[in-house]
Amino acid sequence: MTLVIVISIIVCALIIVSVLLVPEIRIGRVRFAPYWVIALLGGIAMIACGGISFSSLLDRFTADTAVNPLKILGVFFGMTVLSVFLDEAGFFAYLASVALFKASKSQKKLFTVFYFTVAILTVFTSNDIIILTFTPFVIYFCRNANIDCKPYLIAEFAAANTFSMLLIIGNPTNIYLAAGIDFLHYAAVMSVPAILTGLVCYLLIKTLFKKSLEQPVGEGGAVVPIKDKPLAFVALSLLGVCTLLLAISGYIGLEMWYIALSGGGAIVVFAFIYGAIRHRLVFAQRGLLRIPWQLAPFLLSMFAIVSALSDIGVTDSMAQFLNRGQLDVITYLVASVLGANLLNNIPMSVLFGAVLGSASEAALYATVIGSNLGALLTSVGALAGIMWSNMLKKENVQFTFKDFVKNGAIIVAAALPAAALGLYFTLWIF
Repeated sequence: MTLVIVISIIVCALIIVSVLLVPEIRIGRVRFAPYWVIALLGGIAMIACGGISFSSLLDRFTADTAVNPLKILGVFFGMTVLSVFLDEAGFFAYLASVALFKASKSQKKLFTVFYFTVAILTVFTSNDIIILTFTPFVIYFCRNANIDCKPYLIAEFAAANTFSMLLIIGNPTNIYLAAGIDFLHYAAVMSVPAILTGLVCYLLIKTLFKKSLEQPVGEGGAVVPIKDKPLAFVALSLLGVCTLLLAISGYIGLEMWYIALSGGGAIVVFAFIYGAIRHRLVFAQRGLLRIPWQLAPFLLSMFAIVSALSDIGVTDSMAQFLNRGQLDVITYLVASVLGANLLNNIPMSVLFGAVLGSASEAALYATVIGSNLGALLTSVGALAGIMWSNMLKKENVQFTFKDFVKNGAIIVAAALPAAALGLYFTLWIF
């Protein structure tokens, strides 16, 4: 029992140290993030020490349940592939440039258009993809227009991590925590918390940067054209069909992982066939390389570690501490936000997924909210935050860890009450 806990603590500590101090390792031409290697070694160590048997773990990986991690990865990778190929076709870049270059000469109007463009796209794709796609265009536009980029960078991050709560597909943590919940029921419950929290963040950031947003806008440049219209059309069509099928999956007898993987597989096949015909295989090859495949060993390894903790009763003890009846929304919301910043939101979600086995529906949705809003407090709260911060450093944008926490603490302090009120309201209705 003690060894299981010690291994878990060491793995989590090393993951946090790696993402803060060594986010990337280079060996010759090979570059990789060490966090998933640490998790993988931790999972192997857990099996080797007898914390969990390989056969028991294999049974859980092949179990015909909604929380099967392989099915959850299927949903995540299927939808992520569609988003990545949309980006490769230049669709997101086109929309970003339209929002930034054509909105208005008024920064206040520009800010509003940009914020809600990010919000709407996040709902139907993935917050990570949107953040990493829009950031370079924000920096480029602001430098050319001679305006402060911080309001837009913070707005981008806030919009992506609040409106990502609205649909299950908006964040991989949603997919994991809400596995087994009907797509439409989830959307109905989370709509008010997501929209209310997103609006509160919008008003708060606009107020915090009021002086900066009053400055005139210079020339930002021209609209970036879509690089490959046929690929963008097919990817967008498949995304629309998959989203529709996911919404009615509970009524047509199709599991979400099957729908998502079918859509992702279809766009990969199309991209290679179309690329071979048009001599544009670069889109297909580059798209596959951009998929965050490292999340598979990371999630499966963390699942093994959490399973071992669950077997020795740790997650039951956490549940007893957090379960407070009508206060479940508060306890799980605060605990998940703090947990996301201690462990990163994906390991936190895996851990809380086991804790939620004996918890209320309110606790589940509160944890989903916390897994999203936790990303706003510090840059280690989510993998997107870590990659985002590294991207800003490479672009010589002065935005330190201290700056992130300074702004994030204010935003989270306003977002948490809004999310809690919204959740209490929808749970009262449903």
